Amino acid sequence: MKKLLLVIRWFVGLLFIFSGLIKANDPSGLSYKMQEFFEAWNLHGFNDFTLPVALAMNVFEVLAGVAVIIGWRMKLFSWLLLLLIVFFSFLTGYAVFSGKITTCGCFGDCLPLTAMQSFIKDIILLVLILVLFAFRNKISPQINPVIAFILLSISVIGTIYFQRNVLIHLPVVDCLPYKKGNDLLQQMEIPKNAVKDSVEMTFQYKKDGKIIEYKQDNLPDNLDSTYEFIDRFDKIIRKGNAVAPISDFALESSSGNDTTSAILNQHSYYILLMAKDFTNITEWNNESLKKLLQLLEGKNIPVFIVTADKENAGKQSGLPAVSGMLFSDATVLKTAARVNATYFLMKKATVISKYSYVDTEKLIDELRNLMGKEY
Repeated sequence: MKKLLLVIRWFVGLLFIFSGLIKANDPSGLSYKMQEFFEAWNLHGFNDFTLPVALAMNVFEVLAGVAVIIGWRMKLFSWLLLLLIVFFSFLTGYAVFSGKITTCGCFGDCLPLTAMQSFIKDIILLVLILVLFAFRNKISPQINPVIAFILLSISVIGTIYFQRNVLIHLPVVDCLPYKKGNDLLQQMEIPKNAVKDSVEMTFQYKKDGKIIEYKQDNLPDNLDSTYEFIDRFDKIIRKGNAVAPISDFALESSSGNDTTSAILNQHSYYILLMAKDFTNITEWNNESLKKLLQLLEGKNIPVFIVTADKENAGKQSGLPAVSGMLFSDATVLKTAARVNATYFLMKKATVISKYSYVDTEKLIDELRNLMGKEY
């Protein structure tokens, strides 16, 4: 039994560490996923608290994983893990049976799971954690208490520092379709091997006060005036995956014209400075931005500010002279640019590099190197 408990502890522990770290790579993404659940429940007032909860949850997952592996305070952590997995099972179960949430974000965007896959994973974990809970009194610490405290402290401090770093600079591993090296126009196309929805034409008729549905191939031969036609629609009998990785990216000019194709098909380099809103404009409208614009002056590398904040865009009189202001959807900008604001160095539709506004100097260095080779 001890060997079985050891195997279960290592499996559960490593899975929680992996889950916590992969989400810690992009805590903003987890917070947006939480907001998706709250919106489904009409609890919009909780949206402002999702990021702190996401940060704390990731730290706890890593801490709990380490604690389970080394057998530290199993009476406490068996209870905490049980409560956590019951909560996760409820969320993934809701996603499956309600159909309102397609992915649960259990492993972030780097390892997307369907709602059903997440639910099955949580049920398996629930069984394993129940075993640990039932035998929690038989599990004792495997290492010296001082070493255990050091390991747990490192896991907590390390995860906190890691999350702080990615919130400031951008995720270390970018798993989104807007990542470096991707062609955005290609990402806006449906993959060639995608499976389309399987549908069947369905007819609705009313007869003797009852609504009856017929498939196209089993319409009755005796359709007469006693049948009242109600509706015809396509019913999905098998859901496919024919969805483009990027389905809602669009750029508009201040006059409302769609400029997506014109911008993404430029042959020269250009920069998109994506800022969802202007709440922190005093931070990114800084000397580094002015230095960047001075470097690009006369170099045929335009800089466009892309924002969703149309209401306040015209009030930003303190902005330096850029090539133009473009507008996009707020959800798109939250996905593409995890830091408000983020620089995209582009050539045609390809993302050459991405930088948080705090790393503008790195972008300047890259551009200087680029100019030395091509200009």
